[in-house]
Amino acid sequence: MISLRGALLVALTLIFCINNHTMPDSTTDRRDWRVAVGAEETSAIYESAESGADSPLFVCAHGAGGNMNDRSIVALAKALRAHGLSVVRFNFLYREKKSGRPDAMPKLEACFSAVVERARQELKPKTLFIGGRSMGGRAASMMAAEKFDCDGLLLFAYPLHPPGHPEKLRDAHLPSITAPVLCFSGTRDPFISKDLMEEVLKRVKTQWDMQWIESADHSFHVPKSSGRTDAQVLDEVANSTERWIEGLGKSK
Repeated sequence: MISLRGALLVALTLIFCINNHTMPDSTTDRRDWRVAVGAEETSAIYESAESGADSPLFVCAHGAGGNMNDRSIVALAKALRAHGLSVVRFNFLYREKKSGRPDAMPKLEACFSAVVERARQELKPKTLFIGGRSMGGRAASMMAAEKFDCDGLLLFAYPLHPPGHPEKLRDAHLPSITAPVLCFSGTRDPFISKDLMEEVLKRVKTQWDMQWIESADHSFHVPKSSGRTDAQVLDEVANSTERWIEGLGKSK
């Protein structure tokens, strides 16, 4: 029989989970990894899709000021997992060291590549996508431009240029990408101009599906006047991602 103390602990745990919307999902396969990156190492977390472990895998990188456990990455991963994607999120090396200064792009790519290789070894996914938020997505796009082996790119809030500096475009590598791309950006995002992005896409040769989120900023936050919540926006993004991936499968 369970003790009174044990019963109390169970009850308190359930109350905490309900209040914080973190009820444990017994169907989720979660694995915490330490991933070697040269002489260093970083943290990564794998969580299977709600539909099961045998699903497309997305290795998702955080933005410059974020980390693998920040609210935006966790919320995005949760929404995608509800729509059929298993997700690996990880820290770039500088964030693992609690630094706020991003590593140089070659080091970001080396870390990203090491996490993907670990995911391939551990999970042996049939379909694998790379990408992420902002800088993380940019790193993935540069890897894809160098013909990194993946089935496609998922880019969220791609930073086409620094805020206030549309002349400093981060687009030179984009025409070299051959993998299919799904990219989401908000119409109020100061890191990307819709007109400039549409001009850039005229030079892109791959299948690039650009989806604009009306009234959303760089974090995909929308004002109350939009008539939607941030959670609804993420669900729309995840639903569109699911349909896009299904379309890729049908076109093969």
